Amino acid sequence: MATFLFGEIVFGPVKSRRLGVSLGINLLPGDRKWCSFNCIYCECGWTSQEQYNEKGFPSRQMVKEKLEEKLLIMSGMGEQPDSITFAGNGEPTLHPSFAGIIADTVMLRDRLAPDARIAVLSNATMLDDPSVFRALGMADQNILKIDSAREETVKLLNQPGDDFSLDQVVKNIMRFDGKFILQTLFVRGVYNGVELDNASEEELREWLLLVERLRPQMVMVYTIARDTPVRGLRKVPADELYCIAERVERLGIEVQVST
Repeated sequence: MATFLFGEIVFGPVKSRRLGVSLGINLLPGDRKWCSFNCIYCECGWTSQEQYNEKGFPSRQMVKEKLEEKLLIMSGMGEQPDSITFAGNGEPTLHPSFAGIIADTVMLRDRLAPDARIAVLSNATMLDDPSVFRALGMADQNILKIDSAREETVKLLNQPGDDFSLDQVVKNIMRFDGKFILQTLFVRGVYNGVELDNASEEELREWLLLVERLRPQMVMVYTIARDTPVRGLRKVPADELYCIAERVERLGIEVQVST
């Protein structure tokens, strides 16, 4: 099915289901997707199979200049974003200057858009890197993805690398001591002949135990909204998402639902 890539370093602002008026930042090359996951539902399509290298990554200086230029334009129009969001064509923390870019963004935000939140959408696979861990701690919304508490489901749904360990990811996230937002996408369908449903009762019981263990500031619950690279994936209905949210709220954790 049709998917898309972000060709610009700074894009939008766009109306985000979860983040309001969001000014997006893509730290990845504009002509391919670079990610440590290869999610079967990703709106950017499949992860590039080329050997990973830094070619095509925008420089730290270029990111700073483009963001400053956009914020000045918005300020001149009497506008400010609700959030400055690192997302784009894959995993933003793969950028070799990620920590420095976050520091630059904090400085520009404080000067030109003081009410904007800095948000990072990450799959948490780079938390072993101390500079990435510290940089994510500087974000107002450190949004980390776990789509299932079962490693076999994560491997089917997110298709991480061979060295992936869900247990290690969870241990790394726990180092934030709850100062993060947990993001989970619920979806149903068939992939490579295997039925998947991370909103089944069995999956939810284990996921809720993980949520209780991690105790994030908030949980973001959502489902697919755009075209996916795999045909036949189905949305989880809104009423089910709200039921999931109610179960999280009973744990004393705030929930945001996007349908």
